[in-house]
Amino acid sequence: MNTTMLEVEDLTVKIGDKTVLEDINLTVKEGELTVIMGPNGSGKTSLALTIMGHPAYKIVKGKIILNGEDITNKSTEERALKGLFLVFQNPVEIPGITLYSLITAAYNKRQGKTELTKTMPELQEKIKIEAKLIGLKQELLEREINIGFSGGEKKRSEVLQAKILRPKYIIMDEPDSGLDIDGVRIVADIIKEFIETKRSVILITHYPRVLQYIDPHQVIILYKGRIVAKGGKELVEKIDKQGYQWLENKSN
Repeated sequence: MNTTMLEVEDLTVKIGDKTVLEDINLTVKEGELTVIMGPNGSGKTSLALTIMGHPAYKIVKGKIILNGEDITNKSTEERALKGLFLVFQNPVEIPGITLYSLITAAYNKRQGKTELTKTMPELQEKIKIEAKLIGLKQELLEREINIGFSGGEKKRSEVLQAKILRPKYIIMDEPDSGLDIDGVRIVADIIKEFIETKRSVILITHYPRVLQYIDPHQVIILYKGRIVAKGGKELVEKIDKQGYQWLENKSN
């Protein structure tokens, strides 16, 4: 039996007294692209943060299984070390820590190193090369994380971390928002690279721009905290043509 997958089973989640996700079932297999779409406020980001273990999101029913292991009660750090990574929709500013320092510390942690060491020359060079490939200015590597970054630079910074750390499961929360057409193509190419190297991607998106360049293995539509449709690229095409108005009848 293949246990190399991420599974969400009968998941119901609350923030305070408000239910934000209800009866969510999702399986993400190795080396596949799962696309999650839906209008604003449908629960897409809530699902991403729940999978990563954000403490504000209380699981009241169901579980999350990673490679056969129940991680429902694991901390965010434990989940990250087991191979989960989230590309944030709105990355926060972190004063006092450079992007170089963050990537180096995270890389060392994944390698089992407990001491904070200086950037290894080969790692430093790899960071520079990958930054250039995704269009991130070199000077931003030495700047405090996300301080003074544009929206597109913040997204590129997040993607750079994923490329260097090589997590097994990458959740990308609207990585194409705020990017120009060249930036969208770069994101599509990076997703292709992840899939070709047998990593799994959950792509959360509001608009299907990036999906002009890459075909998903499955598409899931969220609406009002519930999964209301599952399918393939035909769902993306339907949303591209009709928007989300048809979901109102689907959810009733």
